[in-house]
Parts: sequence; structure tokens; C-alpha cells
Amino acid sequence: MKTISGGVTAPIGFRAAGVYSGIKKKKKKQLDLALLVSDREGPVAGVFTKNQVVAAPVILDRLHLKQGVGRAFLVNSGNANACTGPEGMQAAKEMAKLAATALNCAPQTIFVGSTGVIGQPLPIDCIRKALPALSARLTRRGGAEAAAAIMTTDLKPKHVAVRALLGGKMVTVGGMAKGSGMIHPNMATMLGYLTTDAAIGQRALQAALRQAVDQSFNCITVDGDTSTNDTVLCLANGMADNRPITPGSADFTRFCAMLETVCRTLALKICWDGEGVTKVVRVEVKGAQSTKAAKQVAQTVATSNLVKTALFGGDANWGRVMAALGRAGVPIDPSRISLQFGGVPMVRKGQGLGRAAERQLTKVFKAKEFTILIDLAQGKAGAHMWTTDLSYEYVRINASYRS
Repeated sequence: MKTISGGVTAPIGFRAAGVYSGIKKKKKKQLDLALLVSDREGPVAGVFTKNQVVAAPVILDRLHLKQGVGRAFLVNSGNANACTGPEGMQAAKEMAKLAATALNCAPQTIFVGSTGVIGQPLPIDCIRKALPALSARLTRRGGAEAAAAIMTTDLKPKHVAVRALLGGKMVTVGGMAKGSGMIHPNMATMLGYLTTDAAIGQRALQAALRQAVDQSFNCITVDGDTSTNDTVLCLANGMADNRPITPGSADFTRFCAMLETVCRTLALKICWDGEGVTKVVRVEVKGAQSTKAAKQVAQTVATSNLVKTALFGGDANWGRVMAALGRAGVPIDPSRISLQFGGVPMVRKGQGLGRAAERQLTKVFKAKEFTILIDLAQGKAGAHMWTTDLSYEYVRINASYRS
């Protein structure tokens, strides 16, 4: 597997573009409308937020996903089109119709996305006026531009692509994502769009996507919040002309690895671009009685504000991790727990290893990236999450998000 340039337009038959439509504030004139198109329609898979308050684009995309076929993604930033009532749903449908007209395809093959402030009407006239210029800009080199157009508080665009030999042909998977704040599993406040030229059926693609999301986007947390618009979609157009990928085959295993690599890379880019983030830390749990228990422990530690603020301050306060383990809601035996930070043993059989270990730990906490390894010594199951520190800058950004 090789990482290549091009992002979402790296696979054969994909074009993209981004423009400023007027949805975002005029004084900045940042790109705020992206269009990603396949030359050929194909199977599409999707995973969405588990929040019960969902935006109009999520509702519409879930309906379109029942058809199982996609041609294009149209995404705006600067406005979430959430909690906007029937008018918001009508605006989402209008987005799909406008793109379908421009591309001469069925509206049901258009998937729409929105991200930004909740509760404000989507200025559909901006999208209507911008679409002719947007569709005219579509190009094989437009992946980076589209990735920039879906950003909100992100500091940089997030895109990646990988390529490998599958079914006798070179197959490519590309992706772009946005996300910076309100990041947490199921899913984070993020949009992710994946493309591939692989020949694969819809059911197999859906299974591969869900597995990839569970190991990537559902393993990151910045602040413990999720939102109303969270969406990951993957479109496969089959233009690599590989032998069709079927579940259980060696090609399916390799394809899943490609998709997971793209998703994990994007997920970590989201972590590193998190609001006010200065550190990204992997929380790894092993020795749990079940995978479910391991995930619960990892998530409890990763979302602890006391742990996250200690990470920011470089305070090697391992007791905060122990306290989080105790309230994770799964049976544990404190006398069996071992902790390592960046490879430095700090706790063995539930007890700290003394001042010398703490001095080493202080050096670890100054690093930008390291692993907290938690061994519960109760079984063979494990899980992991990536978390970030919680800084003064995070509070500043979110105290004035709408202004």
C-alpha cells in the first residue's frame, strides 16, 4: 500500500471543486461550497451521527442511501442546516436537485452535507447562484480545493489517498474530512467523504466502511461532544476494473485495510487540528475481560477533563488516570493494574513506582505525542482511543464561536 497525492480525486473518474458562495462571512471570503463528482455512478455506503437531534442533510442522505447508488457529494460550510424545521429539509432537497440538474443525473444519487452554526436558515440562494461556476470548475486536481471548502474552525484541509494492487489492478482510495471541535465517538462533529475506483458491491462497501469508521473516527475524542450533522460517506465507481471485491476474500481484507488507513489518517489529522490542541495521546487498554469493557475504559480515560488538562499542563499526574479507571463502570481489580506512559512504567499492581519514575514521566508529558498503556490484567481483550489535551485556546474559540 502506497500513500499518494490527490485526496478524493486520486481514484480514477473523480473530479472536485470548491468556491466561495457567500454562506460564510463576506469579510473573509473563505471557500464554503464543495462539489465532488464521479464520472460514473456506483454503490455508496454511509455512517451517520447517533445524536437524536439530526440535521436535514443527514435525514435526506439516509433516505438516499436506501437506494444504494451515488454520483456526487455537495457540501457547504458555514451553516449546519440543523434545527431549521421543514424549511431546512426543503433546502437540503433543493441542494440535491440543483446538483442533479447541473450533472444531469437523478437527485437520489446526490448526497448533501452541511456544517457550521446550528439553528440558522440555510441561504439556498447562495448555493443556487454558485452552482454553475462550481460545476464548471470541476477538475481531477480539485481535491484539495474541495477539502478546504468544507472547513469551519479547522486550521488546515485534511485529505489523503492510498493505492494498492487488488484483483489484478491498481486500486485507489481517497478521502477528505473536516473536524476540529465537538469531537467524540458515534461520531465526532465531522464530515468525511471517501472515494474509490474499486469494483465492490454496496453491502461489502457498507461493511468495510463501518469497520473502518469503528477503528478510526469512532476512536478519537477532543472534547466529548458530538453534533447533529456527522456523516461519513464512501462512493465506489468501479473504474479500476479490478476483479469485483467480495466479503471474505483476500481482496476484501486488503481493501478494508486501505479504507481503514485513509480513515485513521484523517481521524488523526482531525485530532492534531483540534481546537486549541497541543498534544495527541493514544490511550491503549489491554488485559480486559471483553472488548466492550476495554472500549469503555479507554473512553473514560480519554474523555476525562482532569487527564486532558494534565496533558496540557505537562503535569505527570498519573493518579488522575487511576481515578478515571475506577469510575469507568466496568469491574476492575485495582491491585492488578499496571500503567505505562510513553513506555515508562509508572504503576505496577496498583501502586506507583516512586519519585524516579515520576521524574522520567515528567519528560514524557512534555512530548507532543505518546501512548498511555493500561493493563487491567483480567483477560485478553483490548481497545484504543486517541485523545488530545484541553487548553486555554479551546475555551477561547468556543466562547465566541458564533460572533
